[in-house]
Amino acid sequence: DVFDAVESGAATYGVVPFENSTHGSVVQTLDRFIECKGGVQIRAESYLGIHHSLLVRRGTGKGDVRRVLSHTQALGQCQNWLTSNLPGVQRVPVSSTALAAERAAKEPGTAAICSAVCAQMFDLEVLESNIEDLKDNTTRFFILGSSSDKPSGGDLTLVLFTVDHRQPGALCDALAILKERGINLTIIESRPSRQRNWHYVFFIELTGHSADENVRGALDDMKKYCLDLRVLGSYPSQRPAVDDGLSPTAPST
Repeated sequence: DVFDAVESGAATYGVVPFENSTHGSVVQTLDRFIECKGGVQIRAESYLGIHHSLLVRRGTGKGDVRRVLSHTQALGQCQNWLTSNLPGVQRVPVSSTALAAERAAKEPGTAAICSAVCAQMFDLEVLESNIEDLKDNTTRFFILGSSSDKPSGGDLTLVLFTVDHRQPGALCDALAILKERGINLTIIESRPSRQRNWHYVFFIELTGHSADENVRGALDDMKKYCLDLRVLGSYPSQRPAVDDGLSPTAPST
């Protein structure tokens, strides 16, 4: 619905989740990018810390819970907690965490994993708070529009492409161009193309803006090895600084 609203012009901007630090890519977003034909571009990104609560109808105890509803991402982000605290309880994926809360308010024995704000919206009780497996759990969102913004000097670009799978080294040849031009990759993902079995679409995120001369030239060269290549957008990097364990440290004294 968010993609459709931006594509049709009903909304100027839309916000969609792209990946989670615990549970990985949001495949629904990747698949919807595959279906787009250029009417949507990524304009910005945003990172948001995500904390989940277990919500139930008032008066429901943990022992009364027979099923837990939530979006697949939220279930995945809390899977260790669920295994330890609600073993054997059925886990049911639904289209959104809000829908899970709405159903929990109506269905006895049903709990929802969602934001604590849903407790007020649907008159539910917070049975447990902060049940995500990793306390630095973060989701990355894309802000969609009809076009990308101009280069900022610290940008990222998301690209979708396919190669001829029958040609040995086709993917390697396409990616080697980025190495030759000194362009770094921050993400590589693949999804079924849905055109035929065992044929895949690749997503790569690279440093730089699609309007930068070096990036523009690299993408033009990549097209020699690609059956299809589309730029999904360029946007200023907002990635939080992380300790990756690779930075040099001062010697101990």
